[in-house]
Amino acid sequence: MIKGYAECGFGVLRIPVAWSNLMDENYTIHPDYMARVKQITDWTLDSGMYAIVNLHYDNGWLSKFPTEKEECMKKYTRIWEQITEEFKDYPDTLMFESLNEEGGWESMWNRWSGGTEGKADSFNLLNEINQKFVDIVRSAGGNNPKRHLLIAGYNTDIDLTCDPLYVMPTDSENRCAVSVHYYTPSTFCIIEEDVSWGKAQSEWGSDEDVAFLKENLDKLKTTFIDKGVPVIIGEYGVATGNKTPETIRLFLSSVTKEAYDRQLCPVLWDITDVFYDRHQCKFKDDLLLEQMMAAKS
Repeated sequence: MIKGYAECGFGVLRIPVAWSNLMDENYTIHPDYMARVKQITDWTLDSGMYAIVNLHYDNGWLSKFPTEKEECMKKYTRIWEQITEEFKDYPDTLMFESLNEEGGWESMWNRWSGGTEGKADSFNLLNEINQKFVDIVRSAGGNNPKRHLLIAGYNTDIDLTCDPLYVMPTDSENRCAVSVHYYTPSTFCIIEEDVSWGKAQSEWGSDEDVAFLKENLDKLKTTFIDKGVPVIIGEYGVATGNKTPETIRLFLSSVTKEAYDRQLCPVLWDITDVFYDRHQCKFKDDLLLEQMMAAKS
């Protein structure tokens, strides 16, 4: 399966890990679980791709940071101390990512409220966690003092990550990239039928749609790339149920091209058997793959 991704032309595999799936009460990760993550990582690197290993959702315990900060930071620290030790001798083709989309807490600040009360506190908490992540990795052994690191944006949202309150951690090696996700517009990318918060959109590609895509990615370029901070779009994708193959191809190939044009690295999010057939180990839509890969040239 992993070789198939590489043969399709992909250069990186992001490996999302919920570490609490096998962990004791002292936050010790089960050795079998760690071994499995290492096996997947080894296969990825052996295939010629880069690997990104992260702390991904993990049953929601990160949401408790505002009320149980000390205990959450203890668990967070234990997780990354174990990961850095296990992977300390891995080369630069392995990156670590501080966390997924959980960096931002509505219990502290709700962006839709129209107010700013608690906003700075929520941003400061994420900034503190990201700095802790860098400090843990840099103080670990092996290749970790110089390893490339991926720093989670605020809920990996472009607007919020480009907010002045979001601060990249201090890193003596200057080897930190920022992570955002791209599911915009959400009514097109995320839902396939109407829900309470939006009406499902089945078409994309108007002049306004393309202009908005460019505006969002320009914001990332101005805020980060132009200042020497690499950007990885750690996820982008689209729900396919209510859309034609032509519309899906247009959106994904457009995001890919506009990202590459601005020196952003896009990573396709593909839940089981949507774009890639995990049994046949090949991409389902050859034309989509061709159009996406054309953006790399």
